[in-house]
Amino acid sequence: MSNHGELPELAAAVLQPGFVGTSAPDWVRRWLGNGLGGVALFARNVESPAQVAALTAQLRAEYPDVIVAIDEEAGDVTRFESRLGSSRPGNLALGAIDDAELTEAVARDLGRDLADAGITLDYAPDADVNNNPANPVIGVRAFGAEPQLAARHTAAFIRGLQEAGVAGCAKHFPGHGDTSVDSHHDVPLIDRTAAQLAEVELVPFRAAIAAGAKSVMTGHLLVPAYDPELPATLSRRILTGLLREELGFDGLIVTDGIEMQGVRRRYGLEGAAVRALAAGVDAICVGGDNADEQTAIKLRDAIVAAVRSGELPEQRLRDAVARVRALATWTTRRQTETGARALADAAAQPEVAVLAAPGGRGSPVGFAAARRAVKVTVADGGPELPITGTPHVVEFAPPRNIAIGSETPWGLGAPLADLLPGTTARRLTAEDVDGLADRAEPVLAGAGDRPLVLVVRDVHRHPWIAETLTAVLAVRPDAIVVEMGIPVEVAGGVHIATYGATRALGLAAAEIIAGVDVPSPQPVAA
Repeated sequence: MSNHGELPELAAAVLQPGFVGTSAPDWVRRWLGNGLGGVALFARNVESPAQVAALTAQLRAEYPDVIVAIDEEAGDVTRFESRLGSSRPGNLALGAIDDAELTEAVARDLGRDLADAGITLDYAPDADVNNNPANPVIGVRAFGAEPQLAARHTAAFIRGLQEAGVAGCAKHFPGHGDTSVDSHHDVPLIDRTAAQLAEVELVPFRAAIAAGAKSVMTGHLLVPAYDPELPATLSRRILTGLLREELGFDGLIVTDGIEMQGVRRRYGLEGAAVRALAAGVDAICVGGDNADEQTAIKLRDAIVAAVRSGELPEQRLRDAVARVRALATWTTRRQTETGARALADAAAQPEVAVLAAPGGRGSPVGFAAARRAVKVTVADGGPELPITGTPHVVEFAPPRNIAIGSETPWGLGAPLADLLPGTTARRLTAEDVDGLADRAEPVLAGAGDRPLVLVVRDVHRHPWIAETLTAVLAVRPDAIVVEMGIPVEVAGGVHIATYGATRALGLAAAEIIAGVDVPSPQPVAA
């Protein structure tokens, strides 16, 4: 006979709430003693690796097997390095290099840093195939637009993370790449046949499963080929029928943020959580915006009520809890085996050449990988690199992708000023040029006859940037254009594609422009 007295504890076990603060709040510590299965860390919880390690130690003091998750893609989307910017290149740059062993080494290096800080689950890698260059939310977060390339690197990233004892999480199932809507705001439609999905979107997820991925994150996506009514996060046909039964995935299924409008607007926070569990989800991620105890109480109580009413079968909840606990046990055991810093078999790993992190901050492996990604195209008659003199840098700032933290720095002004003192920089938005008879005027102001560096992100998606760039290049065809998004268009006397806007990629581009002699890399054990 069922013991309904257990239900609040079982309901708490499937939650992964966020919270505010750089130490564990009283309510989180109290909940960990009453069944809470995990927590999700965001940029607001991160000041430094040492501080995160102290925070996770507080959590483990209450519940040793707590799952500590973070949304760390090691690219433009970074939480662990949100205040400085990622010292790694990000997915699109790794895909552009297309060296799966390097991707695995970068992910292993990331996994070690996360494990050292006490983090056990990373909501990464992004396994989407970005086959729609107008996609407003994926873009450089994907390894690329080709399914097999995305699959190779998704599998490599999973292997690297998990070798370091951190569970990987392939997202956003069944594939967020071919969308023109951001699921933070509404429900994107994936209008493809089952055969098309099998040939493109599902390919990296199959590779992730074959690589032993411990978790998969759902996308708030409407996929009529499988379910014409419910988004994937709430669809039993997609999560149980496709992911579990057809693809054979038996690990943890976790939702994308359940507070996102892609599911919340129609079903409400509590309704979406209950429906997700009924569909086959095992863990509910919440707290990007709703990071308080009242939200956790509402979700827990809604799950309990759904079991008591028969809306959510109790056995389905128990199965979800079993998967949560199995993942927690794996991470605890794996991190114990691998130790604080190195894998037990590190000596058997190949050596990779790395350079010291600038200023000693960040990942040497990541900085070395970023230098391999940057591509330079010089037009006929274009200026020679490196430049002579101090440049004027103008950064064009499009509206922020909501997945990228507003606190995360990007651009070329700062790294170039470090390398070439006297560099000046300005950042422009659409409001700064809209309505101007001469769009080039605010860009050229202050440049004089100095080298001009124009920094853009996804020119192809932002007409105001494209139009302003055209106007500026008509006057200064010698300008250096640095594309830190997807390089669909190539313009300028020199075009530098970084395939992302991370700190590491910005530095790599700045080194090329400034002509910094990078010392020969030293081999270290991977």
